[in-house]
Amino acid sequence: MAALSIERKNIILEKLNKEKKVVVSALAKEFSVSEETIRRDLEKLEKEGFAIKSYGGAILNEDNENEVPFKLRQQSNKSGKMKIAKLVADFISGGEHIFVDPSSTGVSVIKACEEKSNLTILTNSVEILLQLSDREDYNVISTGGTLVPNYLALVGPQCIESIESFHADVAIVSCKGIDMTRGVTDSNQMLSQVKKKMLGSSSKKVLAVDNSKFDKVAFSKICPVTDFDVVVTDEKPANQWIEYFKEQGVMLLYPEG
Repeated sequence: MAALSIERKNIILEKLNKEKKVVVSALAKEFSVSEETIRRDLEKLEKEGFAIKSYGGAILNEDNENEVPFKLRQQSNKSGKMKIAKLVADFISGGEHIFVDPSSTGVSVIKACEEKSNLTILTNSVEILLQLSDREDYNVISTGGTLVPNYLALVGPQCIESIESFHADVAIVSCKGIDMTRGVTDSNQMLSQVKKKMLGSSSKKVLAVDNSKFDKVAFSKICPVTDFDVVVTDEKPANQWIEYFKEQGVMLLYPEG
């Protein structure tokens, strides 16, 4: 019963992320459970920071700093991540050494690079390690470290020490927020530290970020926006951002048309 409850809660969370709201009566009918059971599920999601209960249902908490489980984030904005990944892949050449963070966007970038050969991938992403397990032409290096629940990411002193022992051609990282004043931020301090180290150990620094993260500030700062050489996103940003990147000498890329 507990497993079924967890599975139901995750499906409700996925619906919240896609549709931004859910209705108790509709969920009760879909799962063939009582409305009281659904209300308890929503109470749990509210306590975890993912939902805000409303009359007859709940809405997505857009200001939540907790991590949505990786598998759910991977399903979010798939088309946007694919657009970003294709543009980022253009910066990668065969034979290069690449740092990739454990974001779902990072996983999409690796998939977009499947035609490139002889890459060295350095990552703290368990998902990327599994994805590349059969690529005999790749040199895949794990940072090691402590696993972050729900994130499929490795962090901690061992991870940091490993990153510091390498230098990559390119670092590809994502974030939870990008703001002209507060910089590039993430929801987890240890993940921010890892991303900062990846950027400091790379020649070219690429931020892969979807349009929903602009003008948002998360809990932990990674670095100023100006630390990046390139910002890649899935839609044309607001004009003030285009001017900002131009003034700061940061290349901006987004799909044309």
